[in-house]
Amino acid sequence: MSLYGTLSRIVGGGRSDKVAPVAELVSEIMDTSPATVAPETSVADVVATLREHQLPGVPVVDSDGRVVGIVTEADLVLPDQDGDLHIPHYVNLFGGTVFLESLHRFEGRLRKAFAANAADMMTRDPDSVSPDTSVRDAARLIHETGHNRLPVVEDGRLVGVVTRVDVLGALAA
Repeated sequence: MSLYGTLSRIVGGGRSDKVAPVAELVSEIMDTSPATVAPETSVADVVATLREHQLPGVPVVDSDGRVVGIVTEADLVLPDQDGDLHIPHYVNLFGGTVFLESLHRFEGRLRKAFAANAADMMTRDPDSVSPDTSVRDAARLIHETGHNRLPVVEDGRLVGVVTRVDVLGALAA
């Protein structure tokens, strides 16, 4: 028996003329009612939302439903060799301070270390996809960026979330 016949029999419940439809678009596999937080949500409430829904990340949406960021577990933890906030290397030269590394990364880590709400700790303008993005393109973006979940937006507004597991399930079907 051919592979097609075997798959048809398994999926079709013994009938070789039926094949399960394969999801082609993100709209077919996305979670249409994902958990979200507002920019003013406290850090404690963000953590509570992540724990309650057992999520590694949550989109941050404004009052109009527009995605303004995403908070992930990585945003809540400040990894460093010594477990503390590393001050960039610098030298004092002619009465001034010259930093030997970019202050941009330090400023971002400092902001997150003292975050009071989701807006302070979120990653702004997260990578996202639209409902009509192909599953393969979503898989490619997830692979290239290393993200586990992507907001699905339409006209700037959140309409769902698609995860690595959703995409893998669709591609394996």
